[in-house]
Amino acid sequence: MRLPRAAASPRAVPRRPLSHIAHCVADASLAIRDRDPGPPDPTRFDDLMTRLAEARHHLAPIYQQGMFEPFVATLSALGETEFTRILSSDVNNDRAGRLMMDIAQALLQPAEAVQHDSLRAFQELVSDLYDGFLSAEDRRGVKPPDRSVTAPLVKYGEPRSGPYTWPIEATSSFRVRGTTGPNSAVVSLPPSSGRRGLMAWSSIGHETAGHDILGADRDLKSELSESVASALTASGLRSLASYWSERIDETASDVMGILNMGPAAGIGLIAFFRGFDGLLRSDGPADDPHPSDVMRGFLAAATVRLLEFDDHNRWADLIRGETVRDVRRMTIAGRAISPVQAEKSATLVATTMVTTRLRSLERTPLGRIQNWHNADEKVAARLRRLLTSPAPPPDNFGSDAYAAHAVAAAVLAALAGDAEIPDLQMRMIRMLNVMHDQNASFGPLLVSQRGNISARFDYKELMEHAS
Repeated sequence: MRLPRAAASPRAVPRRPLSHIAHCVADASLAIRDRDPGPPDPTRFDDLMTRLAEARHHLAPIYQQGMFEPFVATLSALGETEFTRILSSDVNNDRAGRLMMDIAQALLQPAEAVQHDSLRAFQELVSDLYDGFLSAEDRRGVKPPDRSVTAPLVKYGEPRSGPYTWPIEATSSFRVRGTTGPNSAVVSLPPSSGRRGLMAWSSIGHETAGHDILGADRDLKSELSESVASALTASGLRSLASYWSERIDETASDVMGILNMGPAAGIGLIAFFRGFDGLLRSDGPADDPHPSDVMRGFLAAATVRLLEFDDHNRWADLIRGETVRDVRRMTIAGRAISPVQAEKSATLVATTMVTTRLRSLERTPLGRIQNWHNADEKVAARLRRLLTSPAPPPDNFGSDAYAAHAVAAAVLAALAGDAEIPDLQMRMIRMLNVMHDQNASFGPLLVSQRGNISARFDYKELMEHAS
């Protein structure tokens, strides 16, 4: 997805890149506390089937084939009685009934104009994050994924649950004898995210970049988990080895999001988390599948330090400084831990995940498949100028510009106070819609990742120089 490393160095980090972080936290807090429920669930069988039939042609062919047809076939096989039984048996609204409603919402919302522009922008970002690790363009020299993975469909709803994902293991299980399950995950954001809460967009990589991407290559997840545990044990941190390795899905999601979006994914995550309680959480309960907020802050700083752009150390220091500011008494799974231990472990985890030559990827590290380079900084800086300009955006941002660049540009512009946050979010959404229109994954071809359509030019740079 990204350009080669040999690109001109962009402008240095602004003098006060985080001068408006408090405004961004306040914006995140408003979005978190907005309880707009979104569209009601389609709980009447006949009505749902009618609406689905009308929605089909609004979906890209790859989703008609992989999501719509299997889901409708399963509903038809179930019939109204079993459909109603599934809903009534899901008393906590978090199992099969919720899954069924969320798949339905993901298929209906594009057709029923649910926050039309922001939903398309959300879909474009999710598609790009998947493209960054699974497309043929980024995996040059690495075998194709063992399992075909199409980017998730997205939806708005369930504000009490915050951002969440139904991974492919869940969606594909929605089937009965004689039918197949959907072949994509579903990612959900609270409806308020379409209007405010810009920092949450920087965290979408966490919701989309881990579970299914880790599952696309056999043994990748287990190899990463084992590598992390071994590195921590060898460094005298055996007590934290199982804590991190058991949370490899969530940890990998953070790391992959930063590899794909650069420092904006790390600092944006901190501002978003502060929107809940004002501080990053220092404790990590045993039953929480995520590392604690502070440990994720240290992980973000360490991952940014491994990125391949000139200002990586300065951005890593900024993210680390914001993390340290929020440190309180730390407990991990009920056990006290020092900030020094937490940071050391997070640094080892980041280094292991980014640099280990993985057998499951033909001895290729994740940091070689995807990384953030000077070329990405240059594109993000260009888009940032467009986002803060009063002029109408162009209808083409260049073949080097992707959704991750646009979101990174908007997040960093907001943190620095380049423009009002609502204006930045609105212009970012417009920019992502232009990219969505030009993304082959949403066109008439069955293209699972935009980067699969990528020519290999032997003499392109020489020809451009000659012209």
